[in-house]
Amino acid sequence: MTQAQAADLLNWYDRHARVMPWRVGPQDRAQGVRPDPYRVWLSEVMLQQTTVAAVRDYFHRFTARWPTVADLAGADDADVMGEWAGLGYYARARNLLKCARVVAHDLGGVFPDTRDGLMALPGIGPYTASAIASIAFNQPETVVDGNVERVMARLYDVHTPLPRAKPELTALAAALTPQNRPGDYAQAVMDLGATICTPRSPACGICPWRDPCVARTAGTAATLPKKEPKKPKPTRHGIVYVARRDDGAFLLERRPDKGLLGGMLGWPGSDWNDAPQPAPPLDADWRELPAQALHTFTHFHLRLTVMIATVGAQAQPQQGAFLPHATFRPSDLPTVMRKAFDLARPEFDNTP
Repeated sequence: MTQAQAADLLNWYDRHARVMPWRVGPQDRAQGVRPDPYRVWLSEVMLQQTTVAAVRDYFHRFTARWPTVADLAGADDADVMGEWAGLGYYARARNLLKCARVVAHDLGGVFPDTRDGLMALPGIGPYTASAIASIAFNQPETVVDGNVERVMARLYDVHTPLPRAKPELTALAAALTPQNRPGDYAQAVMDLGATICTPRSPACGICPWRDPCVARTAGTAATLPKKEPKKPKPTRHGIVYVARRDDGAFLLERRPDKGLLGGMLGWPGSDWNDAPQPAPPLDADWRELPAQALHTFTHFHLRLTVMIATVGAQAQPQQGAFLPHATFRPSDLPTVMRKAFDLARPEFDNTP
């Protein structure tokens, strides 16, 4: 790969870059405007294991409510977790707050401009540090996501399956990263993978790297990158208890900070395992719903039995607390808990 070919990709990017709310547009770039490190950081944390389409609305809401890192640092934990609900991987939201507070309180509101400095912050790993350093500060760091891995595997016809191929693909990507406009270049390779060098039916005919692509010449592009067979996911079971008081308040609990759904609102319930034991949070006439709430996490499938009950004003829960109807927002629940609520709500709505 030559510098001329890197320039070809940048020329393509200048014409075809995806419009993202955290990016600087071509006219602003031409006038020397740099991306806001806060917005780049926020977008990169949100995009971890999440699609661009899923992130856009969350990003707009976060930046409207907390336009600067200082604003986010001063936010209540519960408010941030509520806005994050539905994005998944909730440790990211907890680390988001920790990182914002370090930057705002210890670093004067200024993000470090180097990969090493960024990696010293909570929740920022090698990929995110490289992406922020490259995109926000124009450092020639190598940024490798799934799109870049696919582009590299095809460009060099690499048949080693992922994840074993990661070091090889990263080294190939590093060798291509130019000193000129490295941030734009990093985004250009990601855009190339997202829009042209797609997982299925890559549009090789309009690719700016069509000529140097070894896999296109070999006819193997559509088969790459190869991946190791996935291990089957186990299925765990659990029980959740959805209780509504006569005045419309719902019984909810804040989950511990550590572990799955850490820091999120949820329904009290059992552990998640092969044979969960009943764990009702209060004495009530519990009724099991015929349907279960089904959800898939990274490493396992979950089947939740949903128990519901209507209780009086004097009900005293052993865990959790009743949240008044006026302040309860189903959107504050993580997806799996919202699925349970969606099953329970019609039952309550139909209660005489």
